[in-house]
Amino acid sequence: MNKKLMLFVVAIALATASPLAAQTHHHYKLIDVGTFGGPGSFGADPPAPRPLNNLGIVVGGADTATPDANFPNLCLYCGPNIFHAFQFHNGVQADLGALPGANSSLASWVSDNGLIVGWSENGAIDPLLGAPELEAVLWKSGQIIGLGTLGGGYESVALAVNNRGEVVGVSSNLVPDVFGPLGTQNRVFLWKDGSMKDLGTLGGPDAGFLGLVGGVEINEAGQVVACSYTNSTANPVTGTPTLDPFLWQNGTMHDLGNLGGTSACATFINNYGQVGGYSTLAGDLEFHPFLWDRGTLKDLGTFGGDNGLALWVNDAGHTVGRADITAVCAECAPGNQRQLHHPFLWINGALTDLGVVDSDTGGTGFSINSRDQVVGISVRCMQINPDDSCDGTVMHGFLWEAGSIVDLQRLIVTNSEITVNTASDINERGEIFGSGVLPDGDTHLVLLIPCDEYHPNIEGCNYSLVAARSAEHGETQTVAKPALASDRIHRSRHSAALRSTPEAQVSK
Repeated sequence: MNKKLMLFVVAIALATASPLAAQTHHHYKLIDVGTFGGPGSFGADPPAPRPLNNLGIVVGGADTATPDANFPNLCLYCGPNIFHAFQFHNGVQADLGALPGANSSLASWVSDNGLIVGWSENGAIDPLLGAPELEAVLWKSGQIIGLGTLGGGYESVALAVNNRGEVVGVSSNLVPDVFGPLGTQNRVFLWKDGSMKDLGTLGGPDAGFLGLVGGVEINEAGQVVACSYTNSTANPVTGTPTLDPFLWQNGTMHDLGNLGGTSACATFINNYGQVGGYSTLAGDLEFHPFLWDRGTLKDLGTFGGDNGLALWVNDAGHTVGRADITAVCAECAPGNQRQLHHPFLWINGALTDLGVVDSDTGGTGFSINSRDQVVGISVRCMQINPDDSCDGTVMHGFLWEAGSIVDLQRLIVTNSEITVNTASDINERGEIFGSGVLPDGDTHLVLLIPCDEYHPNIEGCNYSLVAARSAEHGETQTVAKPALASDRIHRSRHSAALRSTPEAQVSK
């Protein structure tokens, strides 16, 4: 069967599937990626990281059993144990190592051809911070490559890499700067074939790691997005210079503009050059999600509340993130009645509220694939403390598909001692990367494999379907698998051969 005919069969199968099939979810098999003898494993915080590629390779960091001599006195990024970056694939966890010495490392992004980037301690102490220096690294063909820094700076982090081996990230230099997060200028770099290039700024002193959220992203065409100060004059409301998102391509940096305010950042770019992010409005008291597409910056709006963020854009331009609703948190103190927010999906001008799990009060969509499956986090804050922190947060990793949001825990094939509390990435095969908590409180990274047509004959899978309404309400009712439609999808798609920290507050 040729490829076009396969796709046609899939389309017919989906179009003719029964209404019952459209309102069901697959079961998932949970895989604990494990540790290196220490208590936990963890990933870089969303948005921006891509810890799961379309081949099912997972990257992150895992504790070893070796105590970290720098903890706690010389510690900004470390913990009680040294941790190492890892790669997990087909049930095997591989230690990616660190730069020479007793150093920790963390991987945050893996390309579809297996290139991995992140950072490693390099054994030196940053004289400005008094803490171990971090150096951007690339793992390629089993080897770790230190990428260095810009202008002799002490810190750098690699954040993304494409299949061409172009690495982007952030580095400090040695130029003093009152607006730089580390006391010196902060710049975006592009590294390729052993050379690190400073991409410059939009006129101000700094670029990258600025604003409310925002990282540095690169697509397969080599286009880079981040945000940059446009001048060196602090604005009265934000206290920082005007910040705009930029698109860098072919040696030129383009200012993408803003929605009327003085603080805007890009958070993601897809392979067609569409950019998601956020911008404050005039007056800088509210911020909205945006999508930039071919020269136009579009305000995606909210659900009646003040604020929102766009965090991921698939290659169809479909965008996910979070947006405020009009309700406020009941637990907030008088005078601090923050609005709640819900995860959203924006498609062609329509902003859809994806809802939350059970009685949760807020949530965020972190990632979306080409089938418009969305994953994220749904939260409920039990009490807001006087210091504005949340006490007793309940967190659920969620999946939204075909109009239904569900707590992923309810789809796991067998009872697991791990409670999934975050889902931060989903790939084109529907595999989900997230994290969960063990009964003793340790956090482990998990990979969730759908028991579906892409993954036949998986040991321990249950290939029956879960009724959406039952899953939403915590029931365990399953329905028979629709034979004709699902069998067609199985044969055609498989033979065709067969992407702020977990929210501790209701406001995040």
